[in-house]
Amino acid sequence: MRPLIPIVIVTALACQTDDTLPGDTGAPVRDSAGIRIIENSPPPGGSRLPWRIGTEPAVTIGRADGDEPYLLYIVRDALRLADGRIVVLNAGTQELRVFDGDGTHVATWGGRGDGPGEFRSLVAIEPWRGDSIAAWYGPRRGVTVLDADGNFGRNIVFERDENSPPGMPFNPKSMGRDGAILVSHEPHMYETVEVQIRGPEGRIVASLGTHPGDERYIANEGTDRSIMYSTPFGAHAAQEAWGDLFVQASTGRYEIRAYAGDGALARIVRLGVAPRVPTQAHIDTYIDRQLSWIPPEIPATEVEQYLTRQRRAWEEVPVAEFLPAFNSLIADRVDHLWVEEFEPPGEERPGSLWTVLDPEGWVIGVIETPDGLEIYEIGVDYVLGHTRDELGVEYVQVWSLERQD
Repeated sequence: MRPLIPIVIVTALACQTDDTLPGDTGAPVRDSAGIRIIENSPPPGGSRLPWRIGTEPAVTIGRADGDEPYLLYIVRDALRLADGRIVVLNAGTQELRVFDGDGTHVATWGGRGDGPGEFRSLVAIEPWRGDSIAAWYGPRRGVTVLDADGNFGRNIVFERDENSPPGMPFNPKSMGRDGAILVSHEPHMYETVEVQIRGPEGRIVASLGTHPGDERYIANEGTDRSIMYSTPFGAHAAQEAWGDLFVQASTGRYEIRAYAGDGALARIVRLGVAPRVPTQAHIDTYIDRQLSWIPPEIPATEVEQYLTRQRRAWEEVPVAEFLPAFNSLIADRVDHLWVEEFEPPGEERPGSLWTVLDPEGWVIGVIETPDGLEIYEIGVDYVLGHTRDELGVEYVQVWSLERQD
């Protein structure tokens, strides 16, 4: 492997100095070797930020029937442009469908194909430098840049890393505001992955080092077949651009590591939450959910046998020692980092609970987002996400967000 940029690990006893930042909660900050370590205490139980999310969506895109642009199928992402237009990644047709601020369809970009501005396997879209839109896709793991009117700009092809195995391509994970791209080997496929920062042309700028992939278990069935399972409650990678920094974290512990554009570890943010051991009730509920979907090709006469076989297989998969410390994270448009709390099976609450960090990494409070809303983007005064109704019809929604002091 190519030499990696060294990462300094700071212990609690190494050259520490304590101070307090203006507006913080009095938690200590320890600077050592240029790395800022922020130790947060959990917010009081049941406390909430004085921010308000609307009681109903301000805009809803999607219908059960009607004109084709409103019939959404396999929505994977969405974003809002500076002029209020909403771009929806409709993976079922490999299109970017564009709606005005009221939810009226105004344009469709892309489509299935191999030509400029066409796609085969759209994964995500993000705003990029200026008014550009970056769309990334597989299996080529490339990035297509479009202007604000959907015109094709160029494709970004990632420079080959000669020290990385050919069968381990780098996939885009998040876009920095200056055009830098956070890329990684696919965490759900490999035990260890390298994370890099690429420049706007796809060239290697820096390495963030190697990190554990998602926890998984491979069961061998005979000599020529194996099945990969996600470890129940296993940790997975959380990767995100956060202001001028890039986050590489694991959901297994409440520790967020943020790196500068040159690959140097710049900040460690922690929240003092005690780990929880999964109970048998958690495990049973988890397995029940894995068995709640039956492949349509299974004949009705074989369903019971199929479920028995699958349950036996899941019961043999090792369970993680602790429940995840958190579920996911997303940076908003004003550089707050929202950390989605993990909900153990059988302990779900209405809506999703998020701990919000300010741009420095201090916890400022907790907020709930609407039940069933998968969040794609958080702006200054809105939350944009995806949901389904009881019939499985898909919708993209904008909810108002009022930030109060």
